[in-house]
Amino acid sequence: MRRIGVLRYFIMSLVLFHSGSSWVTDVQAHGGLSMAEDMCKLTVGPYMMHFTGYQPTSTQEKQFCEDIPATGETVVVLDYIEQELRSLPTEVRIIKDTGSEENLDAITILHLPPKVYPNGSINFTYTFEQPGKFVGIVTVGENPKYVSRFPFSVGELNIASKLMNIYMVPVLALLVVGAIFFFVRDRQKTSSATA
Repeated sequence: MRRIGVLRYFIMSLVLFHSGSSWVTDVQAHGGLSMAEDMCKLTVGPYMMHFTGYQPTSTQEKQFCEDIPATGETVVVLDYIEQELRSLPTEVRIIKDTGSEENLDAITILHLPPKVYPNGSINFTYTFEQPGKFVGIVTVGENPKYVSRFPFSVGELNIASKLMNIYMVPVLALLVVGAIFFFVRDRQKTSSATA
């Protein structure tokens, strides 16, 4: 009976640890980007887009939502959620995060001019040569214009990810050692009680 309690303690600890690490990841949402129902959504005024990124040469089929894990070729896909977006011009711009947007053209690394996308999907490929911090800017409509800005990094682990990587192994090791300790102690009690 005691073994079931120890096993339950171990499983609950793992579940709590995993849910805590998932919470940290969800809280990291930037600007107009957020995770909802395992989909990354970009909010632009009253509209929503599904945002997906891939790095075919480094992470194959793995998708990312916000920070780009490594430098290199990056494919970004924006799929419209609302049908109304199909008739509105959309502009996409990626700039270096310098803290100022005074000279937008000088810090722009990718620009897709305003265009109507009747198929409801925008995709582009860009090769990030250097790690760093950037800002994505998506503008929808003409009058009024809705703008969404979302900062992201390329090839840099954010602080929460670094902390998770630093502390995950020791915490899991501690949980395993604790479970083994309780299991062995319980077994010794059972064997001494039967003797």
